[in-house]
Amino acid sequence: MSILAPRTVPLGGLRAMTVRRTLPQFGRTTIGAWCFVDHFGPNNVTDAGGMSVGAHPHTGLQTVTWLFEGEVEHRDSVGSLELVRPGQVNLMTAGAGISHSEVSTATAQRIHGVQLWVALHDADRHMPPFFEHHVAPRTMIGEATVIVFVGELGGLRSEATTFAPLLGAEIVIPAGAGITLDVDPTFEHGILVDQGEPVINDQPVDQDHLLYLEPGLGQLHIAAGATDTRIVLLGGEPFGEQLVMWWNFIARSHDEIVAQRAQWQDDVVAGGNPHGLFGHVSDDAVIPAPEMPNVRLRARG
Repeated sequence: MSILAPRTVPLGGLRAMTVRRTLPQFGRTTIGAWCFVDHFGPNNVTDAGGMSVGAHPHTGLQTVTWLFEGEVEHRDSVGSLELVRPGQVNLMTAGAGISHSEVSTATAQRIHGVQLWVALHDADRHMPPFFEHHVAPRTMIGEATVIVFVGELGGLRSEATTFAPLLGAEIVIPAGAGITLDVDPTFEHGILVDQGEPVINDQPVDQDHLLYLEPGLGQLHIAAGATDTRIVLLGGEPFGEQLVMWWNFIARSHDEIVAQRAQWQDDVVAGGNPHGLFGHVSDDAVIPAPEMPNVRLRARG
C-alpha cells in the first residue's frame, strides 16, 4: 500500500487548464494497464477557459474520458464526433496511430472529471484505431452509488472494449456511510479521491491523492468521513511489460518514439501527408510535438 501525491500540469494552449496528475510517477508506471491519470476541476469554464486541446496524436494506448460535471466534444481522424457528459464514457483506441481533439462546449459552465490512459500490450498495440461511446451502468450498493465505466464490478459490466482484465468505476458514498466491495484478488488497484476524506482499508487518503493497493486483496472497505466522498476505482492485472512513454506516444523503444514523432511532424504538422498514419481531424488546430530530449528514453514498468 502506498499513496501517490498529485503534481500540477498545464493541459492545452495559451489558456491551459490545470490538471492534477497522479500516474505515471517515479517508481509507479502502471496500475494494471492503466498508465495515466489526470484529474481536473471543478473549473468555471468562463474563468479558467475549460478544456481546449487541439488535434494531437496517440499510439499504443486507449484514452478514457469520464466526467463528473460538464460536456466535452471529441473529434478524431477516424471520423468520430461525439459529446460526452456525466454518466457516459468516451473510449478511443489509438492502436497503431490516431489523432483527436477534445474541447469543452459553450453550454458547459463547469468542467470536472478525469482523463485516463490504458496501455495496450505489445500483441494489441498495432491494431487499426477506433472509437466508442457508452452509457455506463449504475447501481446502489448499500447507500453508495456505483457506476462502472470499464470492466465489471458489483454485478455490473461496462460495454467498453478492453484488451486486458481491467476495472474503472466511480463510487459516491454519503457522509458517515461506508461500503464493502468484493474485488478481483489478482488485480492491483488504484483509488483516486475526488472529494471527501475517506478511510480505505484503514488507510486515510487525502483529496486528489491516489492510493495504490497490491494484488491479493479480495475486498475493499471504504468509509466516508464527515462529508460526501467520491472516488475513482481503477484496477487490473499487473501489466508485465516495459513501456517507453513520451508526450502522447506509448512505444517500446526510444527509436520507435523518434519515428512516430517525425511522422506526426512531417505528415500532419507540416502537411506532407494529412491522410497518413495519424489521419486528419477536421477544422481543428494542430499541436506540434515538443523537441525530443537530449538523452535516450528508457523503458519503464
